[in-house]
Amino acid sequence: MKTEQADKYREDIVALLRAEKLPVEDLPLSLENFFTEMADGEIVGVAGIEIYGDYGLMRSLAVSKSHRGIGLAGKLLQQVERLAASKNLKTIYLLTETAPDYFEKKNYEKITRADVPPVVQKSSEFSHVCPQSAIVMQKKLS
Repeated sequence: MKTEQADKYREDIVALLRAEKLPVEDLPLSLENFFTEMADGEIVGVAGIEIYGDYGLMRSLAVSKSHRGIGLAGKLLQQVERLAASKNLKTIYLLTETAPDYFEKKNYEKITRADVPPVVQKSSEFSHVCPQSAIVMQKKLS
């Protein structure tokens, strides 16, 4: 497995996200804060973060079905968290419909939408892409 920066793999990332039923219509133009996992020259995992002032919004953590259960999601999550820490972000937020238990194991806590800073609430993810039923979670960074 090989980790790479994501910009040059946009089409493959979009294909993986669509296969995993994650939103792609508002994917940032630049994927400079995204990481990929490669296997045999193919994208098998992706994760990214959008930055809003002192806060990060986790985007698009996905691993292909054929490569689950070997720790790729955790590896990608760590990379995003390290990037967030290197940029001195205070908190990472995320929305999930399918993986709250996974993120709780990674020290994210469930919160309400009202607990999210307004600058993050204005993002496309919060304002119109993810349904109101999505679970909101946060991880405070030290």
